[in-house]
Amino acid sequence: MSRKLIGLGLAAVLVVALAITQPWLYFVNREVDEAFPSLTKAQRDAVDIMPDAQKQMLLDMVKDNREMAAQTAIAQMEEGSVVPDAEQAMPPEMPADPVEQASGAFIHIDPIHGADGVAKIYALPDGRQFLRFENFSSKNGPDLHVYLSQEYPTTTFAGLGDEPLHLGALKGNIGSQNYEIPAGADLARLQNVVIYCRPFRVVFSSAKLAYG
Repeated sequence: MSRKLIGLGLAAVLVVALAITQPWLYFVNREVDEAFPSLTKAQRDAVDIMPDAQKQMLLDMVKDNREMAAQTAIAQMEEGSVVPDAEQAMPPEMPADPVEQASGAFIHIDPIHGADGVAKIYALPDGRQFLRFENFSSKNGPDLHVYLSQEYPTTTFAGLGDEPLHLGALKGNIGSQNYEIPAGADLARLQNVVIYCRPFRVVFSSAKLAYG
């Protein structure tokens, strides 16, 4: 048998072997395993089956901050935290026709950071004000909090600006929710709502309030 025929035979065997074993798939899994060594195998497998854009952003995040990438991945593979029905309702002090003062829609920044729904500011009969999220759902993230800010951040590391007003931890990433605004808050300056990851100083979403 000629060397040429032997070479063709070996090439054919190699092609069949590659088609059956698909070794390139091992490199995909290895990339995820190496990128997230602190995660369990089940968690790494969950990252591996995420949508491509979401998974790639988490892998890119590893290059800058491995711990942030791991904690964000864990948060986003968890089931949504739904606000209890009793807490989704308007405060009982609200009049039949609540006074809406401002509203703005939440934005999506990228495949990992974003929210849907509307942020509104309402006034109570006794002069108190509160911020309310309606038809709300947000990407999961580690230790998310709600702020009023003079800045309208549209990128993850844009920050909160000077002297933002902290309204508390996000009550849930799904469902309407209320946050009382402290008396004397300068709402003429603080015209933006920001959902912010405190441990890693990352913006998850924001809403620009329009008064009218």
